[in-house]
Amino acid sequence: MNRLIALALFFAVMATPLNAQEKKALWIWHPGDFEIWASNLLQKERTERGVFYAPFWRIDHHASLVRFSKTVELDQPETVDVHVEGEFSVRIDDNFVYEDNIRQLHLPQGRHSILFQVYNAITPPSILVKGKTVVSDSSWTVSRQTVTSVKADSWLFDSPDNRPSGYKLAVKPLNPVQTDRTPESVTVDFGQETFGYFKLHKLRGKGTLTARYGESAEEAASPDGETRDAFTFTRDAAEDFTSDRSRAFRYIRFTWTGDIAFDEVSMLYEYNPLEYKGAFRCSDDEVNRIWDVAAYTLHLSSRQFFLDGIKRDRWIWSGDACQSYLMNYYLFFDNSLVKRTTWALRGNDPVESHINTILDYTFYWFTGIYDYYLYTGDRAFVEQIYPKVFTLMDFCLGRRNSEGLVEGQPGDWVFIDWAPIDKDGEVSVEQLLFCRSLETMTLCAELVGDSRSADRYRALSAELRSKIISLFWDPAQKALIHSRKNGVPDTKVTKYANMFAMTFGYLDGQQQEDVRNNVLLNDKIQKITTPYMRFYELEALCRIGQQRHVLGEMKDYWGGMLRLGATSFWEAYNPEESGAEHYAMYGRPFGKSLCHAWGASPIYLLGRYYLGVSPTAPGYATYLVEPDLGGLKWMSGSVPTPSGNIKLSVTEKQITVETVSGKGILRFRSLRKPSCKTGTVKPATEKSVYEMELEANKTYTVNYASK
Repeated sequence: MNRLIALALFFAVMATPLNAQEKKALWIWHPGDFEIWASNLLQKERTERGVFYAPFWRIDHHASLVRFSKTVELDQPETVDVHVEGEFSVRIDDNFVYEDNIRQLHLPQGRHSILFQVYNAITPPSILVKGKTVVSDSSWTVSRQTVTSVKADSWLFDSPDNRPSGYKLAVKPLNPVQTDRTPESVTVDFGQETFGYFKLHKLRGKGTLTARYGESAEEAASPDGETRDAFTFTRDAAEDFTSDRSRAFRYIRFTWTGDIAFDEVSMLYEYNPLEYKGAFRCSDDEVNRIWDVAAYTLHLSSRQFFLDGIKRDRWIWSGDACQSYLMNYYLFFDNSLVKRTTWALRGNDPVESHINTILDYTFYWFTGIYDYYLYTGDRAFVEQIYPKVFTLMDFCLGRRNSEGLVEGQPGDWVFIDWAPIDKDGEVSVEQLLFCRSLETMTLCAELVGDSRSADRYRALSAELRSKIISLFWDPAQKALIHSRKNGVPDTKVTKYANMFAMTFGYLDGQQQEDVRNNVLLNDKIQKITTPYMRFYELEALCRIGQQRHVLGEMKDYWGGMLRLGATSFWEAYNPEESGAEHYAMYGRPFGKSLCHAWGASPIYLLGRYYLGVSPTAPGYATYLVEPDLGGLKWMSGSVPTPSGNIKLSVTEKQITVETVSGKGILRFRSLRKPSCKTGTVKPATEKSVYEMELEANKTYTVNYASK
């Protein structure tokens, strides 16, 4: 962490704030308001068997009254067009504008202060100001009628017809691959998991129509399916009908009463038009299929925000989102989606509970910011959200016990994983996540110049890191134990704390070897069965060079879902189950989500640990390329960065890298001395490992021998 902070500070001056060079006018609002408003609209859409299902946590509201201000210096008079979402007033040089048309301001030459006050309790107060030189952008400041002002926020809304309140996802028509009709029903199959609105062509008649949605054929056919809608029609003439709520499904079964009839069924597929910037192909067709389905799974779950699942819950969960961020950096590299989700999860002050009410999910929220800055170098966002970061950490620090450790308090949900594990007392993995959160706070405080807080967080994280080892490391078992209760250690060893300690670099060389043999590669330790925690387990294994083993695990686990017909990856998978048992969860026959964002982790694993591309300084100012075939004969792909895609092609005898801006290091193993005509290959400190410096925007081809 200390090295990362040093690098962050060194390259901070290189980080350009988003929109710093923006010349066109954008709709602007108070940071977080659009995200809170949009997430409320989204998360109210969850229903179960026709009944509204509310989120578990506090629902916040955007500010109803916001001040927008800007000081301008004009060389000549200027006319400025004004568009506002809400009721508003304008003051120029502290004088109210009383003109009949205050949506067109006339500014004389000279220096002027402009102040808008906008009220809107329905949608976020926002403005669009368009003049020759005076435009609304991030240079404006906003406040919630307080003395504290911050830079305005914006996104892609840039015209009177493209307003924040009108934001919708894209849609396109799709037809089913199969339609089965009986006198009592029509069942359609769209061939794969999908999301959108169904359309009935030439609907006619009177009666009630019920649509039962299914991620599986069994769910669509069952009265116990998770999602259904009912519609009442009175139609004398045939008209097309499109449902008013987007749903997740592969199958839909329609039944009806009365004389309802319709010709065909189609759908409007609803999606976020994200660009697939990352890519991966290799010699194993099943692995290629795993990558494709993982990418589709992540895309389905990447909507206005990163969702957990598209059928259930359609909510924004921090633990799910934190993994989606990492996958995103290897597929879409969409910064705005990460930022929107981060704002939505945080909500407003005062902090009254953990994010999603879950102890560990608060800590994942912090680590998500740590990762965001490392991958993007976006210092402006860290500065913008720092007040919210600071108050959330104060909340966490105020809930420590007398030992300075965290444990579940009344109202907290200690989740960790869907697994039969003890979650009471001082659970070791929670301490590790808390320590990483304190390290994130150190980085954030340094970036905003809050040196006093940075020193405090640095001392707290160092103290906690030492305490974790002293309290939870068991010399006899040579591993971190699971928990303590009332000061008494539990002797049980689970994978959770050990794999995070490995990934965070909290173990010394001997401890890493002990954890490798006694925990990560020990079949006697309780197995992890959810894709959620397999993400971290397989990452820890890759960290210790177990790519060949992890590839087999991916083929067994994710390949196992494919062999059962999965078209997107599931919330959980147990190969010992059979038939419709795979769809059950939470005590309900179809409670499991068959499209869950945390199921898409092969996107991250293959990009980060097989192609081996990762930033070593914020925004890829420096980066590492450390390819590992892991038993594949060849692989190729691209990894997106802020300045373009790093492209890679690897065989057992040759490595080709196309670089982007920044300075890179290529590191690889070779059984003989490698050669490169365009670069200088040097031996590294480890035997049979070589390194080569990579300059910006060049192509390198290295001849080597992997075996």
